[in-house]
Amino acid sequence: MSYKFFCTVSCSVLLLTSLLLIFSVTAPSVHARNMHPIALHDLNGNETKIGDLKGPALVVNFWATWCLPCREELPRFSAMAKDYAASNVPFVLISIDELENLKKVRDFVVQQQLTLPVWVGANTEILQHFSRKEIVPATIILDEHGEVIRTINGQARDEDVKEAVDWLLSGRKGPSPKAVLKRY
Repeated sequence: MSYKFFCTVSCSVLLLTSLLLIFSVTAPSVHARNMHPIALHDLNGNETKIGDLKGPALVVNFWATWCLPCREELPRFSAMAKDYAASNVPFVLISIDELENLKKVRDFVVQQQLTLPVWVGANTEILQHFSRKEIVPATIILDEHGEVIRTINGQARDEDVKEAVDWLLSGRKGPSPKAVLKRY
């Protein structure tokens, strides 16, 4: 093997390794799903953004008035929100009902005595983007930067939510929670 051949191969490997390293550091993650830019509306019509909610974790639940599992699940989110209030973990309920059904959503919130923030204006495209499914209910746990840590498709169990939130609250100590859970 000649010295020239060895240098050519070594330089090529070094260049390829450098390019791979640069690309892996600067390229955005294909799987990153940041919810901070999402703008919706509260029940009074005021624009709201996920990024305006601050905390070490954030629990977002997509639901609909016509969804029976949602009706069973929503009251449990209020109880969990109370448990995490001292840790500054916001919970928000996002309806995917059509905006023309806003009165129906408002009536549902009153009837169910929901005390958490309820937002409207989401649709199945937003749901699909963040949960990877068009299934409600869907719960998404975000970190403080708005990155999706866990997606629960179907009716979430309390432990599904608590495992991911507690992991974030502990400073990400221990194994990370499973990224996607199917509960349907």
